[in-house]
Amino acid sequence: MTAETSQTLDRGLRVLKLLADTDHGLTVTELSNRLGVNRTVVYRLLATLEQHALVRRDLGGRARVGLGVLRLGRQVHPLVREAALPALRSLAEDIGATAHLTLVDGADALAVAVVEPTWTDYHVAYRAGFRHPLDRGAAGRAILAARQGNLIEPGFTLTHGELEAGASGAAAPLVGITGIEGSVGVVMLADAVPERVGPRVVDAAREVADALR
Repeated sequence: MTAETSQTLDRGLRVLKLLADTDHGLTVTELSNRLGVNRTVVYRLLATLEQHALVRRDLGGRARVGLGVLRLGRQVHPLVREAALPALRSLAEDIGATAHLTLVDGADALAVAVVEPTWTDYHVAYRAGFRHPLDRGAAGRAILAARQGNLIEPGFTLTHGELEAGASGAAAPLVGITGIEGSVGVVMLADAVPERVGPRVVDAAREVADALR
């Protein structure tokens, strides 16, 4: 902790991170032990976070992340989209296919940024805001593979006809970014994805991840 930082703010942010990492919430005692501070400090931190709806406590006294975090999260999509656009434009133009950035939204995969190539005669129409189950389509499957630790070389996922008849997809997950689950991919009208597309998608996902760090 340096002289320019706030110890109280730091502790509050650590509380939010600890609560975000558990599905069952944490008690005051558990938070006290993990933070290395006394229970009185934890009570004050929770009370302040509750005032801003960032934390809620259930009837058993366990603290959980509050709905106020969702309101903050909605502002993240535009920032992520802006950071991803250069890599998506390059990918779409290079491959000649529609490129997209997809993030997890509940149980769905949500396309938050889409770039279509400018030079092709035809391409798949794919719009920002399109959502689908995580277990269908290359974008969602790539995210699940990374989440479940099943991602192996070459690091991308291929699908055909799962979301649109005649369309094939390739996607690679964003890795190494705390708090963001997503993937970068392309979708094209083809029976199979050309060999060079998968590695190129992996490179684009790495570019986006670097831009978000």
